[in-house]
Amino acid sequence: MSQPSFDPLYQEIILDHYRQPRHCGLRDAYDAEVHHVNPTCGDEVTLRLQLDGDRLADVSYDCEGCSISQASVSVMTELVIGKSVADAQTVHDAFLALMQSKGQGEPDEAVLEDAVAFSGVSRYPARVKCALLGWMALRDATARAQAGMRETAEIVTTTEGGAAS
Repeated sequence: MSQPSFDPLYQEIILDHYRQPRHCGLRDAYDAEVHHVNPTCGDEVTLRLQLDGDRLADVSYDCEGCSISQASVSVMTELVIGKSVADAQTVHDAFLALMQSKGQGEPDEAVLEDAVAFSGVSRYPARVKCALLGWMALRDATARAQAGMRETAEIVTTTEGGAAS
């Protein structure tokens, strides 16, 4: 069942993660760091990722921008830390599909947990980029960590769900 644009419970989840972000603050132990910018609105995220074998041991970040971008990256960290890369990719793919659904998606709460709170955001294309900013950074940091590329990458988001270096 599709949720109303901004269900009050979902609003509260987003506001809670915005006001009390989880895993915020860059930690020194990391395998990859990326910096993503959404030039449309000015949101920015620097994200660090540490792997332990094929598991996301830690994800830390520093984020500036709207409540949606900040809350989204906070929710994302809660969902992926401790998961295998494959399981984190499954969560990423489910969130991306939700954001591309234009409000018509059926979010899988078992996979997305609190991230279903962003279902109403998918109705607003300008806000989708905000919600996806941290998730795109996670995807890039994971790829860089797996490839052993430690230097920081600067990415400017150019399209819905996509990025260009």
